[in-house]
Amino acid sequence: MVKVEGAQARQSRRGSHLMVGLLAAAVATFGELYAVQGVLTGLARDFRLSSADSALAVSAGTTGLACGVFGWTLVAERIGRLQAMRVSVFGAALLGILSCLAPSFALLVGLRFTTGALLGGVPVLAVAYVYEILDGARAAAAATAYISGTTLGGASGRLIAGPLAGPLGWRGALLVVSALCLLAAVAFVALTPRPDGRPAPAGRQWPRIGDCLRSRALRPLYLQALVLTGCFVAVYNFLAFRLEAPPYGLPSALTSLIFVTYLSGTASSRLAGSWLTRHGARRTMVVGLLTMVVGVALLAATPLPVLIAGLIIFTAGFFLAHAAAVATTGAVSDPMHRGQASALYNVHFYVGSGVGGWLLGYAFVLGGWGTMSAAIVVALLALAAGHMMSGRDRPVG
Repeated sequence: MVKVEGAQARQSRRGSHLMVGLLAAAVATFGELYAVQGVLTGLARDFRLSSADSALAVSAGTTGLACGVFGWTLVAERIGRLQAMRVSVFGAALLGILSCLAPSFALLVGLRFTTGALLGGVPVLAVAYVYEILDGARAAAAATAYISGTTLGGASGRLIAGPLAGPLGWRGALLVVSALCLLAAVAFVALTPRPDGRPAPAGRQWPRIGDCLRSRALRPLYLQALVLTGCFVAVYNFLAFRLEAPPYGLPSALTSLIFVTYLSGTASSRLAGSWLTRHGARRTMVVGLLTMVVGVALLAATPLPVLIAGLIIFTAGFFLAHAAAVATTGAVSDPMHRGQASALYNVHFYVGSGVGGWLLGYAFVLGGWGTMSAAIVVALLALAAGHMMSGRDRPVG
């Protein structure tokens, strides 16, 4: 009895350290990845770019992340997932500091791509690492808690960079964010527990990827990741340009505060953990997608309070659907294939972010906010319909 209680206490401590450590990793990763989104208007003015072209600074990082994920699964099979994530966050934080010194936009885009490739080690390995430490409902809860940590990371990077861009310029603002991400990387290394087992044996990468791509349970999750993130990133990329133009005419320091609404995803992603065990993945994701549709409709309104309410609802819906998909990917994949299953999810997620977030910018440039919103609503409703027509739902965890 004493041994059982001791083992439970140890598992509880490891779980607590794991969640705090992953929160630090999420801040280091997503603060670095998305801080540039908070300074896009200043960057566009400095380099004399259109709004769509300036968004390449965001897309380059997310596309680089997508390109780097399979390499990180191979690295993790040789040195372990935890060690690979440590290398990832430290390398990206150091390269992020170097990016602030780029003399041209082309070089900045190249450095952002490389930084994204380095950052890929955290999102691609985090969920599989969670399942190495915990199991069952606790693992699903930890996976959704990690996603809630990504909202804090993404919001903090944007919220720090945006207001600082006025007094420090976009370079100084990004430098401050990179320094804070480096401190978060140190906290991640200090707090996260080592798995009890050994790293999975190397080899069989491509056959495992093929198995994941053929999985009927995983393919809808990959499709959702591809479409969902493009819609989400496009809204945040171009809303600042809309708010700085008439009839609002807001200064950039104020428009950067829209990223406070990003924190609504912190609550909704944690909610996903309990909904998955009660209602199942399909229902949870459909609710998230339809919530996003409501948010997009409100974002089309002119009154600023209604617009902000729409952004809060849109963001909450995104993270509900995304957190449910991430936890489900870890739960339904074969334990030997979790690294590859997570890698494929992240490839689709960040390709969608990089390509979709950029292409929807041309809908915004050519047809305005209404045209871009219409395209987003059609995509979200199509995803929701696909989930509703899929097979029987079941609880996760």
